[in-house]
Amino acid sequence: MDQLDQAILSNGAAAYVGYASSIDPDMRYLTRFQTTDPVLFLKRPGERGLVVVSQMEYARAASESTFSPLTRGEAGLFTHWKDPSDRWAAMAAAIAGLAKGDVLVPPSFPIALARGLESHCRVIVDDGTIQRLRAVKVPGEVQEIRSVQRANEAAMAAAIGLIRAAEVRDGLLVLGGEALTAERVRAECHVTLLAHGCRAADTIVACGEQSALPHLRGTGPLAADEPIVIDIFPEDELSGYFADMTRTVVKGEPSPEVRSMFVAVRDAKALALSRIRAGASGAEVHQAVVDHFAAQGYATEGQAGFTHNLGHGVGLEVHELPTLGPVGGPLEAGNVVTVEPGLYLPGVGGVRLEDMGLVTADGFENFTRFDEELVL
Repeated sequence: MDQLDQAILSNGAAAYVGYASSIDPDMRYLTRFQTTDPVLFLKRPGERGLVVVSQMEYARAASESTFSPLTRGEAGLFTHWKDPSDRWAAMAAAIAGLAKGDVLVPPSFPIALARGLESHCRVIVDDGTIQRLRAVKVPGEVQEIRSVQRANEAAMAAAIGLIRAAEVRDGLLVLGGEALTAERVRAECHVTLLAHGCRAADTIVACGEQSALPHLRGTGPLAADEPIVIDIFPEDELSGYFADMTRTVVKGEPSPEVRSMFVAVRDAKALALSRIRAGASGAEVHQAVVDHFAAQGYATEGQAGFTHNLGHGVGLEVHELPTLGPVGGPLEAGNVVTVEPGLYLPGVGGVRLEDMGLVTADGFENFTRFDEELVL
């Protein structure tokens, strides 16, 4: 009996029910079906799951999904759906007929559908069973993430290549007679990723003062002698899996403070990588980095210092379980996590380095092969 079946039974339910498109990572994980429109999916203990699709999607669902497809008519939807305003009530009645008892639903379940179901059965909100299942990757998932990371490194190389090729004029980076901007570097990343079958949004290219805000996207001309934080987190268009990587570079001469920050961050990452293994606590690994920074004179105060978690899981979401932070629990073999220490000083800038890899029984298998090079 798998963990989902156990969750269904332990909650006194007859079935697990969801309604979402494949943008929802839990739906994608369970059904392995890709669709832009929401579909109903239902799993009863000991049985293969069902995915309810339109007639036009039936053949594709039959060949692609791990769940058995049903058309809406076969699921009984049109027996109850007599008027456009009856949509949620009709769907609830169809679900009740398939579930044959109380239902366990994810926290993202539509409230209108939940209220309709409550006239037929008890609706129980799950506490994250699928997220916990997704956190431990099987070999096929690991390979998908490795592949996205190779594309990510190609994008990072393209971005840094532009910065390296730029000239310095009046304190700004210039390439091809024009100021080199965060927007141009970001576009180069995204074009490269598209050529590798991946897509990205909100890629961070933040320079100087902008880099002191960890998740500021970054805009405008890039400056010489200032830190440029580049954080790329692409998604494979077919598989839906993500990767994540950050590097910090300077074109020109970084200040002594930025050099010192870079060394502290680089050493913090190496320290964290050495402590990761199955059974290690995400909170303890995070705290080791906090203590390291404090010993180097970088105690966190307000918005200055190390102001975020050390890392996070990566899979069908770019941020998922497990957590490497103050509330992080034990790591498990099969987790894919980032390690991304950073330091941020208003008036100076920020430095962040991020690798990603696999937690194993006795350590950490780093997927990231990209150099850590501050000065270009």
